[in-house]
Amino acid sequence: MTESFQETINKIREAFGQPESFIPLHEPRFRGNEKKYLNDAIDSTFVSSVGAYVDKVEMMLSQIAQTEKAVATVNGTAGIQIALKMVGVSEGEEVITQALTFIATANAIKHNGAVPVFLDVDLDTMGLSPDAVSNFLEEFGEIRENGVYNKKTNRRIAACLPMHTFGFPVHLDKLILVCEKWNLPIVEDSAESLGSTYRNKPTGSFGTLGVFSFNGNKVVTSGGGGVIVTNNHSLAARAKHITTTAKIPHPYEYVHDEIGFNYRLPNLNAALLCAQLEQLDIFLKSKRELASEYQQYFSKSGIHFRTELPETTANYWLMCIELETRKERDLFLSASNSAGVMTRPIWQLLTRSAMYSSCQKDEQKNATFLEDRIVNVPSSAR
Repeated sequence: MTESFQETINKIREAFGQPESFIPLHEPRFRGNEKKYLNDAIDSTFVSSVGAYVDKVEMMLSQIAQTEKAVATVNGTAGIQIALKMVGVSEGEEVITQALTFIATANAIKHNGAVPVFLDVDLDTMGLSPDAVSNFLEEFGEIRENGVYNKKTNRRIAACLPMHTFGFPVHLDKLILVCEKWNLPIVEDSAESLGSTYRNKPTGSFGTLGVFSFNGNKVVTSGGGGVIVTNNHSLAARAKHITTTAKIPHPYEYVHDEIGFNYRLPNLNAALLCAQLEQLDIFLKSKRELASEYQQYFSKSGIHFRTELPETTANYWLMCIELETRKERDLFLSASNSAGVMTRPIWQLLTRSAMYSSCQKDEQKNATFLEDRIVNVPSSAR
């Protein structure tokens, strides 16, 4: 372990007031009405997919995202799958996305029977690059009567799915212009960016639909869960219908008008999430304070700490540093984890996974650079 690594580990321990015990990467904080609301849900006997807390979650998320509608789902992956389906993604079609992302982004595409096209990210956002999308479409795109097609594969390109990496928003203005030129709907994978904004507008509200995740390691959690947000009332109604087994409303009859999905968020999970959402601003403030401390320390140590861009507000879900080389990255990962301070590398590019290795991709120059250097450090609200 080098002296510089030990200094960084000591700083992380100091930041969390934990001189010896294990420090996780990101753990939830339950300091509000979690137990009260859970007990209330249990007492109501509505513990499954119907209940007051499901309705309340949808109302709260539409307010936070500044959208007119929200639809709760069992997790973020299911939410993305349905959101893509809502914009017309069908079997055998293509969706443009990034290879530098959690695997759920690509899995949601495949769950629709569609095929991901992996394009590069920007170095500053670590998210899908509008220039990469534009370059790809200029080379391979062809506008036909019923949409834009990939000249290489002859498949229709049905949507664009950017992911806001670690809560840092992609360059949305530029991406929207590119997608409008090619008439491509945008679905925002906002799983990691609850509380982040781009030009003072919440992420998730820019695309036709956006999707948040509430897994146990997110800024706020329902244990598992997701929410689709949109300003399109008809798409929201259809998403609600299809995620609740496509059951036609009736006081007692079970009649279903199409093959639907059992992707409903249980009321128990919604109760937990309501209590967490009440504390969102507190958690975000705490995380920003931690990010500021990290930034001051790392700027003096010569290590690049990733910060928000001027036109954005990041939620600092997972904070990260950029090391000089892959070797230095690996040495730091080994030293910190051996010392009981949990750190992890950014994801391996999905194009290296057996399931996605044959998918079309571009050079991935920026994504490879980041894959070799980015490390997440402990980021929990304190």
